[in-house]
Amino acid sequence: MNHTQSISFKIVEKVAKRERVSPEELRPPLHSVIDTDALDSLYRSTISERSSPEVEFEYNGYTITVDSTGDVDVRDQVSTEGPAQQPCESL
Repeated sequence: MNHTQSISFKIVEKVAKRERVSPEELRPPLHSVIDTDALDSLYRSTISERSSPEVEFEYNGYTITVDSTGDVDVRDQVSTEGPAQQPCESL
């Protein structure tokens, strides 16, 4: 992967690969979920300033994590619901 790519493009590329579609075919587009200009700007300035933010958000059924070095991790979204609760029978 080219290190000059924007963070938002890296995210779109990785999600598209997991979905087996082209980046242009992803719906909804990433910019409808997160401000991609702000995200890209954060990591452009961060790399030069050596600070270390970490950003995590949900997109298209995935949890996206961008670490302090700009590495992008795409994981299946974990359900926040617990296991189905079954009523207890009286003894």
